[in-house]
Amino acid sequence: MTGTNNVAHSGAVYAVLSTPNHAGADSHDFGRCATDEPSELSAFFDWRFISKKMEHKSGGVFKNRNLIVDLLAICFGIGTWLGVNGTFIQLPLLVNEAPEGWSLPSYLSVMVQIGNLGPLLYTVYQKFSPWKLNDGWTIHAVLMIGTLSCLFTAFFYNRTANLAGSDHSVALFILTIFTALNACTSSVLFMPYMGRFKEQYIITYFIGEGLSGLLPSVTALVQGIGDSGSCMLVNETETGEPIYQKVTEPPLFDTKIFFLILFALMVLSYIGYTLLNHLPLARREYAQVTVGKGNKYEYGQDDNQPQVQKLSSCQYVGLLLLIGAISLFSNGIFPSIKSYSSAPYGTRAYHLSETLSAIANPVACFLAMFLYVTSLRIIYVLSALAALLTSYVFTTAVLSPYPPLYDETIGTVLVVTAWTLLIGVVSYTKLGITTVMRGQGGQSLVWVGAITQLGSAIGAISIFFAINYTRFFQAAESDC
Repeated sequence: MTGTNNVAHSGAVYAVLSTPNHAGADSHDFGRCATDEPSELSAFFDWRFISKKMEHKSGGVFKNRNLIVDLLAICFGIGTWLGVNGTFIQLPLLVNEAPEGWSLPSYLSVMVQIGNLGPLLYTVYQKFSPWKLNDGWTIHAVLMIGTLSCLFTAFFYNRTANLAGSDHSVALFILTIFTALNACTSSVLFMPYMGRFKEQYIITYFIGEGLSGLLPSVTALVQGIGDSGSCMLVNETETGEPIYQKVTEPPLFDTKIFFLILFALMVLSYIGYTLLNHLPLARREYAQVTVGKGNKYEYGQDDNQPQVQKLSSCQYVGLLLLIGAISLFSNGIFPSIKSYSSAPYGTRAYHLSETLSAIANPVACFLAMFLYVTSLRIIYVLSALAALLTSYVFTTAVLSPYPPLYDETIGTVLVVTAWTLLIGVVSYTKLGITTVMRGQGGQSLVWVGAITQLGSAIGAISIFFAINYTRFFQAAESDC
């Protein structure tokens, strides 16, 4: 952003300054590996310490924030992965019309990875070009691409063309690339942009990002995609044995209406960002921060904001690797193995896992408004818990179609609970890491977004080959 905005608010002055200097943490802040403060360890043993600390964090959760800015940040976050999530949620209907059939998801996964060219080109340009892009206007362009992609998908998703002697869903492929361009670039552009606001608003932004998965899921449930069908007697063999056929009800509305709903939500997100970027009341919620060229941030001292410790170089790199590993599984692998993990326990288990895990994401971010963490030890403990849950769901997926307790009610309860807790813990942990990295200034949030996308791409490509070219994962049959 260019210009200086000094506005009095609650006894403090918040400013965003444009400077040619590369503002960031000083080199002495990144010394040898250091440990956390001893007081953080005591939090695991002294519940009075926890109570006092949480009271300090949550006591002013509504006092020091503007709810209109919260709402605008949520709307802004909805426009991140909405189009990509909606496309994959609509697959049960898309495969019925696409010439690729059930191989369509693998093609779309490749298209999404092509969308990673967006953040790659943006990062390279900002790094090496002497003329830095204005992030405010760049976000306008990216959101416009995502919005128009949803609109055009509604009308052209079933258009095919002949390639290499066979028909393919060329229009859907191209539009998915542009939709993914919006989604993938949001990690290195939208999230760093939120770094200029007070720390609490990045939490509501993540709530919106969680809703970008939940809202298409709810829309699909209303549409009727989640209907598993019922087995009806259609005939008998010569020996008198019944022949059943699975029958499903037609959807309440078609794919065109579904993508038009997504288009409306993208318009809402675009309006939310426009107001967030231009309204004076939103600018009054800026943190005390200097924004240099290339999205480099340097935060000043503000008594109303929680203080985040400066990280050593080892801690800094370690958190980047951790969020990369988390993204590898959560964004790249989990969506592909969920059906193998939960479907053997029944259709209801599969749909409950999908629905409850989609709800767990925004719920975890909402809880972070009251109980957020900046302690590295707590982040590590949550990461270990996520690793244990990942081991369980990965085991059930590899052992499909006969995972442990697949024919028992307790098995269904365990797998649904595991997926719900896993997505919730992962979302909460990612938000904790992002909060800590935001406080480091410089281009930390840009690095978080870039590593997130790199981890997601590696995970998606790895699981694609594991599912399609190995026998590690066997689908459970759902015939009558």
